[in-house]
Amino acid sequence: MSEAEFAVLDELYFVTSYQELQAQCGLPEGELPAVLWQLIEKGWVKCLVDPQEEIEVTQQVFEQRYNHLYYLASKQGLLMHNKK
Repeated sequence: MSEAEFAVLDELYFVTSYQELQAQCGLPEGELPAVLWQLIEKGWVKCLVDPQEEIEVTQQVFEQRYNHLYYLASKQGLLMHNKK
């Protein structure tokens, strides 16, 4: 797990909007979407359209809407985060 992935997972113990995540994790604006997508592909992060409705996203949908989505670490993501 990279330091960037760790930093993102560290902020996703609760449902978090993209804007909140950007402000809290400290990654450059251009880097955060790439790290989020890596975590989604690994199954470590879930996407939500609002704080209560989870969705599965394709890379194309993610690229179009990433800054309007909410994120939450999955159980597997939390386990990986706590191993480090």
